[in-house]
Amino acid sequence: MDSNGLSDPYVKFRLGHQKYKSKIMPKTLNPQWREQFDFHLYEERGGIIDITAWDKDAGKRDDFIGRCQIDLSALSREQTHKLELQLEEGEGHLVLLVTLTASATVSISDLSINSLEDPKEREEILKRYSLLRIFHNLKDVGFLQVKVIRAEGLMAADVTGKSDPFCVVELNNDRLLTHTVYKNLNPEWNKVFTFNIKDIHSVLEVTVYDEDRDRSADFLGKVAIPLLSIQNGEQKAYVLKNKQLTGPTKGVIYLEIDVIFNAVKASLRTLIPKEQKYIEEENRLSKQLLLRNFIRMKRCVMVLVNAAYYINSCFAWDSPARSLAAFVLFLFVVWNFELYMIPMVLLLLLTWNYFLIISGKDNRQRDTVVEDMLEDEEEEDDKDDKDSEKKGFINKIYAIQEVCISVQNILDEVASFGERIKNTFNWTIPFLSWLAIVALCAFTVILYFIPLRYIVLVWGINKFTKKLRSPYAIDNNELLDFLSRVPSDVQVVQYQELKPDPSHSPCKRKKNNLG
Repeated sequence: MDSNGLSDPYVKFRLGHQKYKSKIMPKTLNPQWREQFDFHLYEERGGIIDITAWDKDAGKRDDFIGRCQIDLSALSREQTHKLELQLEEGEGHLVLLVTLTASATVSISDLSINSLEDPKEREEILKRYSLLRIFHNLKDVGFLQVKVIRAEGLMAADVTGKSDPFCVVELNNDRLLTHTVYKNLNPEWNKVFTFNIKDIHSVLEVTVYDEDRDRSADFLGKVAIPLLSIQNGEQKAYVLKNKQLTGPTKGVIYLEIDVIFNAVKASLRTLIPKEQKYIEEENRLSKQLLLRNFIRMKRCVMVLVNAAYYINSCFAWDSPARSLAAFVLFLFVVWNFELYMIPMVLLLLLTWNYFLIISGKDNRQRDTVVEDMLEDEEEEDDKDDKDSEKKGFINKIYAIQEVCISVQNILDEVASFGERIKNTFNWTIPFLSWLAIVALCAFTVILYFIPLRYIVLVWGINKFTKKLRSPYAIDNNELLDFLSRVPSDVQVVQYQELKPDPSHSPCKRKKNNLG
């Protein structure tokens, strides 16, 4: 499709309202994506997946390459099918692996019909995720039940001074809706949603919208709740936040959430690629976002620069006592160094921070810099919304905008990488820090007892034979997959629970902790 005789292809999939988009493979006519997408099929008779292939073009509309379809009703269940589909209206074909398999239901019910209230169902769920069933269906990590009870004090979105609110509950790519309560700022839904948990590090998103028959729904508020932060069986009032989750908006929503999961399965799933959301907002250029990412990256780099200055000051004998201690430590470490000491030092650092936290000497500081930048970004977003009809200079040079967006995203990725490492050692998510301790203990023991050449040999054999053993395996890096579950500083701020107004004090009731 391009003048160089090549293309930059990507593929779009659609099944009903479920949509996915593959990554872009630059400058190739024979791309290999090796990506996996999960669709939910609710109809017994099957469905049609529409597939289109496109060529990415910077600065202009993408070129259409071809299309094809998959009729799911023609495929047998519980079997993987290798399909080679010829592209219509174009050249070439797509190779896909398609599997239809049964899964536990993602359901909506009334408050009176409650899985965990029924002793038999509750016992069955607890048994399904007990430690005795570690290796049974590793993808089924846990069970989530969300009671959406009511909301109070919502924003008036209609000219009548009322709203027609409904609620959307999302967990990764599972998306369920309540009914609409018309002309009400204090709606009661009393609905129970159940989900299967595939990744315990997922974030539950609950969004309230105002229904408009003539146009798209108006946003009223949103909350994002990491599954690992949920307190089982407690009815809580969550303050609704704005779209960017950076500050409060009007109203609170009352939720009661229960999470049951198998900790061993959850730990194993941490080391595989994270599921990507198919409903993601398109990246856009933002001066404030670019500045924020630059400052975040600068802070990460300054940690390394300050460490280098500190080491250099030891060499320069700025402080004789410190330099003497560093010199003795250097001689001792170099003379006695063994490879197993590297994970052991990281293990000691994690342990030291843990004891600081439990002893009340927590040295973690609230990141007010990131919060301030997020608030500034929110103000800029509001300003952009008001001026969206004005054509600025940046819209006229679309190609440059794409380059700037790429730089903006790279800065975000690098800064997030550094922040995630810091937050692992800071015990921001205790579950992940404990998992790191177990892994570092294992690495220390392995490096102590097994010669390095054998470890490298096993690693190399595994890497070279992986493609031969599983030709369609999705490549991954366990360390990067682990770090992808650790929140960056921006996400930590977004997931913080805001304190509700004292007038909105929910009736709390505790049940047995099912986690």
